[in-house]
Amino acid sequence: MRDTLQAAANELGLALSDTQLDQLLAYLALLQKWNKVYNLTAVRDPALMLSHHLIDSLSAIPPLQRHGAPARLMDVGAGGGLPGVVIAICCPGTDVSCVDAVAKKATFIQQVAAELKLPNLHGVHSRVEQWQTEPFGVITSRAFASLLDFTTLTRQHLASRQGRDAVWMAMKGQHPADEIAALPADLEVFHVEQLAVPGLDAQRCLVWMRPKAA
Repeated sequence: MRDTLQAAANELGLALSDTQLDQLLAYLALLQKWNKVYNLTAVRDPALMLSHHLIDSLSAIPPLQRHGAPARLMDVGAGGGLPGVVIAICCPGTDVSCVDAVAKKATFIQQVAAELKLPNLHGVHSRVEQWQTEPFGVITSRAFASLLDFTTLTRQHLASRQGRDAVWMAMKGQHPADEIAALPADLEVFHVEQLAVPGLDAQRCLVWMRPKAA
């Protein structure tokens, strides 16, 4: 698995340290272990977990780094921590909050943070629209909700509602043209970025959004 992960990182142009590779594989092992009891993901096969979850999430790291990894990032509907845990490992300078309405999933994230010694990773048990916290430079999600629901539920948490510095980064499969068309007029989709996930023959894209300038 380590060779597969290393090869995928190389293909994505990611320079991961041995420690980061170890942490990613340790996270995968924890996900497999807890999944037996907590049902964090429907994928059970370790090889498929590696390709469909870990490497899939890893594909969002280069675009995030090109954008400029923020001081604070929120992963909404984080579930088992994808992509939030992967971002926390690969971007140690970014403080990552994984928010989920299911307590056991937030507890799992906290356990990952403790076992992997990731002080920049936090599991938060809350409905995102009810959570009170400081704002975030990037808010992301993977298979969480429609773009409309995603942006509506989290808009209060975006760092600069008037400016153009804070963004939403939604991980999607096929190009979500219908979801984009349903967005309100005061939001703009400024980039839809196609992702090539090593070892995964499936369509993936990132939808980048922000409030329109006043």
